[in-house]
Amino acid sequence: MKFDIVTIFPGFFDSTFSFGVISRAVENRMVEINVHDLRSYSSVKNGKTDDTPYGGGSGMLMTPGPIGNAVSKIKEKELRSAVILTTPKGEEFDDRKAQELCEFEQLIILCGRYEGIDDRVSELYVDMKISTGKYVNSGGEYACSLIVDAVSRYIPGVLGNTESLDTESLRNGLLEYPQYTKPRIYKGKKVPEVLLSGDHEKIRNWRRRESIKSTFVQSPSFLDGAQLSEEENSFLKELKTRNSPGFNVYVALVHYPAYNSHLEVVSTAFKSIDAHDISRDATTYGVKKFYLVNPVEEQRRLAERLVNHWVKGEGKNFNETKSKAFGIISIIKTIQEAVEKIKEAEGQTPKIVATDARFSNNMTGYQELREKIFENAEPFLILFGTGWGLTHETIKEVDYVLKPISGYREFNHLSVRSAAAIVLDRLLSCGA
Repeated sequence: MKFDIVTIFPGFFDSTFSFGVISRAVENRMVEINVHDLRSYSSVKNGKTDDTPYGGGSGMLMTPGPIGNAVSKIKEKELRSAVILTTPKGEEFDDRKAQELCEFEQLIILCGRYEGIDDRVSELYVDMKISTGKYVNSGGEYACSLIVDAVSRYIPGVLGNTESLDTESLRNGLLEYPQYTKPRIYKGKKVPEVLLSGDHEKIRNWRRRESIKSTFVQSPSFLDGAQLSEEENSFLKELKTRNSPGFNVYVALVHYPAYNSHLEVVSTAFKSIDAHDISRDATTYGVKKFYLVNPVEEQRRLAERLVNHWVKGEGKNFNETKSKAFGIISIIKTIQEAVEKIKEAEGQTPKIVATDARFSNNMTGYQELREKIFENAEPFLILFGTGWGLTHETIKEVDYVLKPISGYREFNHLSVRSAAAIVLDRLLSCGA
């Protein structure tokens, strides 16, 4: 593998690759690293490589000329090459990407600096943009170092012990298991007995389970790419049960006040399918109570008959799962009544969250609200509107308004039960 690094600070790499795994790989000619001073490719006096941005703005931009000259002279046509730009706007670098890049024979890495690079560089020369994380540092040299190190480890022969690559963190989508060495007891902390047993199968199973556990606790989204056996999946289900977060979330399906298609304020009709589906969604994601809000007495009686059928009547024996889901339903007249019931149960007034298919200013993102729900013990009440949505007056009174759910098309008319499923998954899913 040949790495060609283009930078205005070539001295940055004098020590970066001078020791450890990468140093040995270079010495053994498994990896070739060339650092190119971008200034030497500039046709301007004093090797100038930056200029002021058109349209104004703070800072300087790297000009396209020197970079274009560098890429043209460095790129070897007979090699499978890729030109990489390190930039916060790029695809986030991960283990999968490192393995993908290992398939190339030459990687030309452009290290960004200042306020960025003239965008024509991306259009003309760059094959892929890569970011190493959501943070700001002084330049692309730091990201470049991480990329070279991670990719090199997948080159055959670079790691002396190939088994270490198979078992280390992120391999197969899992974080690494805990490891211990001598002494057996340190400040009262003992090495797990299974590691002293000499039973290699038991040790392997213990390590595998500990990897699953570490991944679930620290980075559950990684488990999406992990291949688990049926037994390991059962173990994961146990972990979810034992480590269930203590959030306090309630939902309400609001039949009044709601808009009709003419944007008139009306009371909408109760639909059994909404109760069926949203109650199951809510129970799946750990919602404490699902309120059906309808001021019309006949509508409430209709809803009560359905709920009683599944909770107390024949439906209870016919389908216990559905009975459990319907058990979290409470039928009330107003949103304020739900607020009072939650306040009585939790000892504090809930933060109210509105959902809306219409865009407005100062809306809240899903990740931001998810963090608030998981980090705070305070209760949250999420309102889902029926008909053509919650009224503007209702939305004005809430604490948060979630951004609309949208796809890649202009069409935007989800059923309320579909929207509820998506919202609850985004806010409450364990990611595994």
